[in-house]
Amino acid sequence: MTIEEAIVYGKQFISSTEAKILVASIMNYDSLQLINYLHQKMNEEQESKYKELIEARKNNIPVQYITNSVNFYGLDLYVDENVLIPRFETEELVEHAKDLLSKRFINPKVLDLCCGSGAIGLAIKDKIKDSIVTLSDVSPNALEVAKKNKEKLGLDVEIIESDLFDNIHEKYDCILSNPPYIRTDEEIEEIVKNNEPHIALYGGVDGLDYYERILKDIKKYLNPYFLIGFEIGETQKEAIINIAYKYLDNIDIIPYKDLSGRDRMLFIQNKN
Repeated sequence: MTIEEAIVYGKQFISSTEAKILVASIMNYDSLQLINYLHQKMNEEQESKYKELIEARKNNIPVQYITNSVNFYGLDLYVDENVLIPRFETEELVEHAKDLLSKRFINPKVLDLCCGSGAIGLAIKDKIKDSIVTLSDVSPNALEVAKKNKEKLGLDVEIIESDLFDNIHEKYDCILSNPPYIRTDEEIEEIVKNNEPHIALYGGVDGLDYYERILKDIKKYLNPYFLIGFEIGETQKEAIINIAYKYLDNIDIIPYKDLSGRDRMLFIQNKN
């Protein structure tokens, strides 16, 4: 079976894009390069492995878990079933955080709380070379993934196992978080519900439990001049703003919409 024949075979069962991604993962090519190798033959082992991956995708396993890879803000991250698959909205959170940090701080000290794969903190470290970044999560399995990404990317970050602030003992210029925020009764895609870790998805009856827990204690872990950044559910902006004002004084709140026009990011900073 040639690479071209493999793609044609895969398109019977999954999308053309996913078939190319799976072929590329087997052949160790970038999927965009496959057009240059369409007539290259796969050996029996590669062909057998490819068909196994097709079966996994037919069984609704996300392609990112099958290939253990996702591109996030220009970084090739390792992911598996112990962490959420980073989404484009989280890239937007990083983009806004990077811009705000660059305007407010030199050598910012940053905590990525509920870090999962480490996507947010590692992207900040990659783009702001002089930043001092800590990754923190309650899940030891998630932190193993974050550690793999730290080593794979060669980025110097600290990793701490902690249930929110339980094992955090320093103060930071910036705390960023994409915490669990889905309501317990909220309907979500089956592929997400059946594959991604529920500990990283669900945030209580109203989806706000983690924002309340974080903001209740966050002041003790912030320097006087600070920035907080959250990814949020599209209907949660006003509720989280109210929680912020409940626990923090003298602040400015900056909400951002995603590219689809939904309220998906919220930044909090001290008034100048």
